[in-house]
Amino acid sequence: MPDKSSAVVLSPDVTEIQPLERRVDTVLRVEPSDGDDFLLAIETQGGRDPRKATSWSYYVTYLQEKFHLPVLLLVTCKDGATAKWATGPFTCEVRGWTTQCTHPLVLSPANVPLITDQRTAARNLALATFSAITHSRNPKATAILKALVGALQTTDTETAQYFGGLLEIGLGDTPARQTWRKLMGFTNFFPGRGTLLEETYLEGEAKGEAAGEAKAILRFLEARGVSVPDDARERIAGCTDLDLLNRWLDRTPHAQSVDDLFAEGPEATMAQAES
Repeated sequence: MPDKSSAVVLSPDVTEIQPLERRVDTVLRVEPSDGDDFLLAIETQGGRDPRKATSWSYYVTYLQEKFHLPVLLLVTCKDGATAKWATGPFTCEVRGWTTQCTHPLVLSPANVPLITDQRTAARNLALATFSAITHSRNPKATAILKALVGALQTTDTETAQYFGGLLEIGLGDTPARQTWRKLMGFTNFFPGRGTLLEETYLEGEAKGEAAGEAKAILRFLEARGVSVPDDARERIAGCTDLDLLNRWLDRTPHAQSVDDLFAEGPEATMAQAES
């Protein structure tokens, strides 16, 4: 260090006081038969991103601290330039002394075979999935996806859903993803990633919540002795609008009849307040 240097004391607290959403595309715990378990963190990278130099290091360090296992970071790329950059290493160093180094294992069109045969894909679903991701910009991308669809149909549902969801995330915002969504009627549930199954899941979850609200309304009315005709019962039970159901539920303690429950406009609010 130069003779003239200054140092400023900073807080030693490394607690994150503001929650930040950080997601790895997928994390697997791998348990080889000979022991030496490790974590496999898989990320898909569509292009160079300077922020990954720190976020990937964070993922590895966080997972190692949380699970107390070594971590292998696997990055899939769709082109050679991105793959060359993604190999790193990404270092944290001061004047030639390296404190931390992240060196991902990178898959790209250069080192992943192009798999268009269904039987070959079925023998190694993981490799076939990585083939579809890394070659998603290849003119034969549709043939790869069709082979993988056929292969997934020969395996169990849980496995098929996992690889289907991983692939959809890996394809990113590409024409290949739209092709995949047309070919497949299901994918895995990866929260927050907008996959087809997640959309279906959330829709089903909303329907389930609506059914619970409707059931509560009917039981509450019955407990209060309010008569519920069949047509009104069907209307309540068949409603999927959670906001509307919540309004009806709020009115049940004061409703003298189902007409009070269904009333709309200022009159309904006033009547409820007077009750």
